[in-house]
Amino acid sequence: MTSSGDVKRKSIIPKIFGTKDKTERRGDGVLSKTKKIQASLSFRNLSFSRWVSPMQNAPVVQQFRVFVATWNVGGKSPYLGLSLDGFIPEGDQSDIYVLGFQEIVPLNAGNVLVVEDNEPAVKWLALINQALNKSPSSISTSCPSTPAHHTNSFSSDTSSRRMSFSGDLKHISNSLLFHKSSFKAVRRSFRATKGRRLKACNCPSEEKRFHKDSCFGCRQECSYEDHSASDEDEEQSTIIMTDIVSASDVAINQQKYSLIASKQMVGIFITVWARRELVHHIAHLRISCVGCGILGYLGNKGCISVSMSVYQTTFCFVCSHLASGEKEGDELRRNSDVAEILKSTQFPNICKISQPRMPERILDHDRIIWLGDLNYRIALSYTETKKLLENNDWDALFEKDQLKIEREVGRAFKGWKEGKIYFAPTYKYSDNSDVYAGEDPTSKKKRRTPAWCDRILWHGDGIQQVSYIRGESRFSDHRPVCAVFFVEVVLSGRRLRRDLSHNNMKIGAEELLPA
Repeated sequence: MTSSGDVKRKSIIPKIFGTKDKTERRGDGVLSKTKKIQASLSFRNLSFSRWVSPMQNAPVVQQFRVFVATWNVGGKSPYLGLSLDGFIPEGDQSDIYVLGFQEIVPLNAGNVLVVEDNEPAVKWLALINQALNKSPSSISTSCPSTPAHHTNSFSSDTSSRRMSFSGDLKHISNSLLFHKSSFKAVRRSFRATKGRRLKACNCPSEEKRFHKDSCFGCRQECSYEDHSASDEDEEQSTIIMTDIVSASDVAINQQKYSLIASKQMVGIFITVWARRELVHHIAHLRISCVGCGILGYLGNKGCISVSMSVYQTTFCFVCSHLASGEKEGDELRRNSDVAEILKSTQFPNICKISQPRMPERILDHDRIIWLGDLNYRIALSYTETKKLLENNDWDALFEKDQLKIEREVGRAFKGWKEGKIYFAPTYKYSDNSDVYAGEDPTSKKKRRTPAWCDRILWHGDGIQQVSYIRGESRFSDHRPVCAVFFVEVVLSGRRLRRDLSHNNMKIGAEELLPA
């Protein structure tokens, strides 16, 4: 008697392996029986070694730590020795730093209509480099003499042949802070002569016949230099550098962070830094500026957006300075600025293919972070606001925050997220004090209702905010605001294979991953 299991097996096997063999119909019983046995064994012992299940084919994700900070510096240029501890906390070990400024120059007619002053931007870069690439106090490294091609840029003691790494950083900052240089000269001085280059595209290509560094089948290597600004553009405040260099090769090797991109538009300034070992995996770097200021298009207000990819994930960082004013209805002007930025920001396609695969608009990116002086105020009188401030009643105060109101009703930043605010309003303070402007009876400055003008928001999945704080520097009438995020980044399969091999998880790895 035939068992039910045999019946099922007979009914299933033909569906998998086709109809009965013709040899069986021809009476070749031996051959037919052999094939039936092989088919049965194959069915019982199906090998999945070459199959990739949906779970195994899922993107491989790794978390990166991203530090974001924004600061309106009130048109003041930094000075040598200015501490950035309130802006970049000492000891922070993030993978990527996104630092945005507003009003790095006074917003006067000369800077807006004639030629913007980019000397403060160079100074901020030098100070940020110092803060991120501090040498441990216990380490002192011997360095060779300054290379000949740096001699004109850096005024060093030629008789000295050895210096510590921290001394080298101070040497660079002194030269940048006290010697006026164009952005072109700064770029030439900061470019790494040794080390990894930032490529325009590092996407894997299935076209083996093309160059290993080409993207999506581009027939030529795409280094970012090919797509960077011209000399004239560099003079107009653009810095896009592959790495940060100091006056010696030893200093280069000791630096943890490299400058990825930096851009100024009148008073708005954004700079992005990353760990040196991460630079090779950053690509598709593009920058877009949108002016929303005087006459509706000048750069005293507006934004700078930086688009880039990290491994297989796209990022967009938007640094903005929106319309000011605390009169009723001024929030609508800020809403209009946001809408104009989202509408007008467009990133060029730098991949030489017929079908671009990189995002062209802000909202097309996987992970988006918007930072800046958004200028939204608190919809209360000065007296009511002050009373809530004195009681540290942040919840009641935040309920009247214009940005919260406009976002919840969908008039601006619809779909965006912001962390809970547990700090005092960041604007407006009297000079070099912890007193809000107008509270000091001796001050001649106009009284302003305190507000959370300086904000950081995000859009997209795979972003988790772990901190949202303000710094306490008295350098300007605004306090800086900082946030830390854990962001998910999709890695390539090839990278996963290397990681598995490194962790001695070799069993089946070559079978699970495509070649």
